[in-house]
Amino acid sequence: VQLQASGGGLVQPGGSLRLSCAASGFTLDYYAIGWFRQAPGKEREGVSCISGSDGSTYYAGSVKGRFTISRDNAKNTVYLQMDSLKPEDTAVYYCATDSGGSNYDCMRGSSYAMDYWGKGTQVTVSS
Repeated sequence: VQLQASGGGLVQPGGSLRLSCAASGFTLDYYAIGWFRQAPGKEREGVSCISGSDGSTYYAGSVKGRFTISRDNAKNTVYLQMDSLKPEDTAVYYCATDSGGSNYDCMRGSSYAMDYWGKGTQVTVSS
C-alpha cells in the first residue's frame, strides 16, 4: 500500500501548481484522502480533504477559494489544484489517508488517524 505525492516546484506569487497523489496497492475510491503541509519551524497543517463516501470536501480557511481538491477514481489519483499561490503556502505537502476508512479526522483537517502517508513534495512560492 503506497501513496505517492508529486507535482511540487518553484512558482512565483500568484502562480499555480497541481499536486497529484497516486495510490498503489489499494483502491482509493472509498477512502478520504487529505493533503497536509509543513513549513520549517511550523506544525503540520491540514490543507484539504476529499471524502471517500460522497466526495464532499474540506478546506482550511487559509486556502479556501484558492485551492481545489478532486479525485479521478479511474486513475486512482487525488489532485490538489493550487491557484493564487502566496509565499506563505511554501511548505512540504503530503497526502495521507486513514486505512480504517473513516472520514472523520480528514474532514476536520486533523492528521490524528492518518496512518498511510506519501512522501512529501516541496512547494516553494517565491519571486
